[in-house]
Amino acid sequence: MDTAARLANCGGKYCMIIDFFRSRNVLKKGQSIVIDSSNAPNLNWPVSQACTQAQVAEPAYDYWCSQIAEPPRVHRKQWEFVYILQALARYGMLAPGLKGLGFGVGGEPLASVFAARGVSVLATELEPSRAAEEGWIETSQHAASKQELNSRGLCSQELFDKKVDFRFMDMNFIDDDLNDQFDFCWSACALEHLGSIKNGLDFIVNSLDTLKPGGIAVHTTELNCSSDVETIESGPTVLFRQSDFIALAQRLTADGYELMMNFNLGQQLLDNYVDVPPYTQHKHLKLMFDNWITTSFGLIIRKPLHKISIEAKPS
Repeated sequence: MDTAARLANCGGKYCMIIDFFRSRNVLKKGQSIVIDSSNAPNLNWPVSQACTQAQVAEPAYDYWCSQIAEPPRVHRKQWEFVYILQALARYGMLAPGLKGLGFGVGGEPLASVFAARGVSVLATELEPSRAAEEGWIETSQHAASKQELNSRGLCSQELFDKKVDFRFMDMNFIDDDLNDQFDFCWSACALEHLGSIKNGLDFIVNSLDTLKPGGIAVHTTELNCSSDVETIESGPTVLFRQSDFIALAQRLTADGYELMMNFNLGQQLLDNYVDVPPYTQHKHLKLMFDNWITTSFGLIIRKPLHKISIEAKPS
């Protein structure tokens, strides 16, 4: 664990003062990637950013919680839903007639929120026998049919049936017929379960093939707050490092994709609070997982309107 994380007892749990990312401020001008961690992230204009306490107090957080029929909580998984909704709304993706693709949707409410706004959705999920093998059905984190995606009644049944389609698909092997078909795609807390950091990063890149030019991808996953060197690189759950996301950004911007990153982890009380098992339903922005401190991190990536062409140099 990084020496900048100083341990103190905090009401029976543990409170970490996390300085690891705060002082880092890298600005790369002349490129499509900007990394600026000098200020705490916000929901008003979301970028690729971490979950923080200040965002939970913003009006947008309350609004989107009402749209998914949940009372606001200081919980990173709820933040992931709010972040995806706010990012897509802010960047103009929740308009009638647009098309969205969801990966590993589980029982999340997002597809029904999109459909209620006139967006056509294809929701995808791992095939049931595979999901059972990996424990997703036992933990109620798997959808066996599209009807489970409107269990909260967030969209009228008639409109939901019209706007939402469903298919089984492995995120490691995205179906070719989905390429260039969607205005946006998303996943919530799924890509860290694809077997390795490499598989997760490859999925992000491959998901971009499904977008139309100018389309937006929004994905949430795990960020290792303890180290930018050592981490869990393979297994049922992996923890991505800041360096993994920077390498991804360099890979994507070389092909013309646009993204901005903010690795600031926040400065408020609960930004320094680390939940430990058994986890609570409140005060759950950062947690201890297998001796690592992790939090949720969201990625927003825009596909270029035109492919970058490299002209051959004259011989």
